[in-house]
Amino acid sequence: MSIQEISVSNNQKKVIQKALKKSKALIEEENGDLVLDQDAYFEWCDDNGKYPLEDILPEQVFDDEAEYIVFV
Repeated sequence: MSIQEISVSNNQKKVIQKALKKSKALIEEENGDLVLDQDAYFEWCDDNGKYPLEDILPEQVFDDEAEYIVFV
């Protein structure tokens, strides 16, 4: 299992949560970290025609090999 960890601000976390609230790809941990299942995310994006993470974090390079992305 491969994981990519990305530091984001609290405001960015809120925007990510709002953008993906209807997706089952995002899980909020007890410590406040957000865990994104990349396969579920891309499936959801393909179904909706939207890729919100790329809009929210345009400068960020996402590791396509990572199974999960953790926003801390």
